[in-house]
Amino acid sequence: MTSTRRNTWQRAAVREFLAANDDFLTAQQVHAQLRQVGDKVGLATVYRALQSMVEAGELDMVRTPDGEAAYRSCTPGHHHHLVCRSCSHTVEIEADAVEEWAHSVADKYGFTDAGHELEIFGLCAECSQR
Repeated sequence: MTSTRRNTWQRAAVREFLAANDDFLTAQQVHAQLRQVGDKVGLATVYRALQSMVEAGELDMVRTPDGEAAYRSCTPGHHHHLVCRSCSHTVEIEADAVEEWAHSVADKYGFTDAGHELEIFGLCAECSQR
């Protein structure tokens, strides 16, 4: 049996909010900012909406250096990110050398249908100057 998720106003509010933001945000940040603009959405609802949107392929999720999940609307297709540890500014990058390396390592050990995820964390130019 396939379960379908209802497209509630809360989920729509989360989707619209993330679509208007470029950086990765935690569930707590999304919740706080939605509440700040008057959306009365609960934190548990935000978590559920984010998880289902990740499962549906609508959002990217990365783990921050402290292990917390952060979410962002992203372009479709395989890509990687540079993420600022200080302000969360994010840049989507292509990494052909990483793709070649990942395929060669998988081949070397006899793996097929291999995938990978890569996020590079550092300080953006603006935060580096502070």
